[in-house]
Amino acid sequence: MSSRTGLDKTSPRDRRTFPQHARGRASPALAPAAPISEKRLYKAVDQGPSIAIDPAAFAPSQRGGGWGPFAEAFVRFNESAFAALDVGVQFSAASGGPTLRLSPGCKTGAIPMRSAYTGQVAGGFVVRPRFGWPGVGRILSEIGWQATPEFIELPLVPGSGREVPAWVLAGPVLARLEALLRTSKRGYRDVEETLPHPRGRVLWDRYLNTSLVRGQWDRIPCRFPDLDFDPVLRSHVRWALRKIEHELTTAGGCDPVARALTSVARRLLELVADVLPIAPRRAELGRQLAAGSLLSEAIRQGIEALSWIVDERGLGGGQEQDGLPWVLSLERLWEAYVEATFRREVAETGGVIKAGRLGETVFPLIWSDPTHRSLGHLVPDLVIHRGRSVHIVDAKYKAHLAELDASGWHRFADETRDSHRSDLHQVLAYAALYEADVVTATLVYPLRRSTWEHLRLRGRDVSRAELTHGGRRVQLELRGIPFGLGYNRSQDD
Repeated sequence: MSSRTGLDKTSPRDRRTFPQHARGRASPALAPAAPISEKRLYKAVDQGPSIAIDPAAFAPSQRGGGWGPFAEAFVRFNESAFAALDVGVQFSAASGGPTLRLSPGCKTGAIPMRSAYTGQVAGGFVVRPRFGWPGVGRILSEIGWQATPEFIELPLVPGSGREVPAWVLAGPVLARLEALLRTSKRGYRDVEETLPHPRGRVLWDRYLNTSLVRGQWDRIPCRFPDLDFDPVLRSHVRWALRKIEHELTTAGGCDPVARALTSVARRLLELVADVLPIAPRRAELGRQLAAGSLLSEAIRQGIEALSWIVDERGLGGGQEQDGLPWVLSLERLWEAYVEATFRREVAETGGVIKAGRLGETVFPLIWSDPTHRSLGHLVPDLVIHRGRSVHIVDAKYKAHLAELDASGWHRFADETRDSHRSDLHQVLAYAALYEADVVTATLVYPLRRSTWEHLRLRGRDVSRAELTHGGRRVQLELRGIPFGLGYNRSQDD
């Protein structure tokens, strides 16, 4: 289950010498040289089982095996990468010494892992989505790449280039280039036009040989500088779009998301058909990025995307072994998808929808003792108003609904049961904030398409309970939606 790659492609700044105190407790003079081996890519699934890390590639061999004194150094060198990908570290005792396991959280992505002895990249860690890449791709396409992957300032991830579909990173790059074309700075370029009045330099040879001989005295060919969108930048964008289109075509295969993004790339190519493709130079892009605050955010991100393609950093699914380090919060992705789903419903059935991400549903909590404040606000994900009824929706990226149906409440793991109770208490607290004749509080969980269809046939994709107290009626719902596979709520009705 491992993927092996070739030479180390870390940048020069990552090949520095690290101080002695950062290499663990063992003295470098006494410790044996770190073993030279190919870089291994470890693979996990979000919120899935922990993965044991073999110390052979990340620490010098120890008498009796294990990590020896280098376990803490390994965690310290990779602490920022683990935090970015929401990876937890677990130590446990064993006969051969302490063992180290990595526990994936609610993010998908790829990060490099450094050696505890040299500080150089010695392997990689990829967390794949438990609902599969196709589901993530469809959601990203449907929400317009709003919850795009976040790129990390770390070295390339060994072996990840072929583990991640081409569209995972090509989609955000295309979005950046499209925004760049919309907001790119304007500059001057030479334009040739035939005008009724002279402008700039008159092209007399052409005037004599074409206009004059035909008796068209008022048709004057001219060349003059004109303000237009930066033609050089547009040429760079066209070059990049051609590369992306080629990579998506060759690496995407029959993937529907890759095909859809190929169409986007071709549409953008039509917008720059008036310029020739020119490959930008690294130094030139570096000078532009150095402008910093002088550039708009869209231009800065677009130029950064161009630099990735110039550096031939793997966009995923291509020929490159190594890929960019990136992370994507699956919780935020699921929340964006649920919001898009309910916005479509409200557009069809009527109502006013407010979103927590826009600050429209924030309820501040005023504590009598600020030092004991553990939570400053209550923020439901979505609140839908229809007349005298209120519908509160909270998206939860958990498998509770499927697990509850398959295992039953009594066979729920204690940790899962406590988490489910916490979800219920949270959405009921939201329901207490609103005065209405009927308040509906819905927890929305993701399901695999096959699981959703199975539950739907049995009428269990939605579970309801009703609470009545003091003249107020609260309807509680547990609802499952298939993860990124064209769910339509009208199918339930």
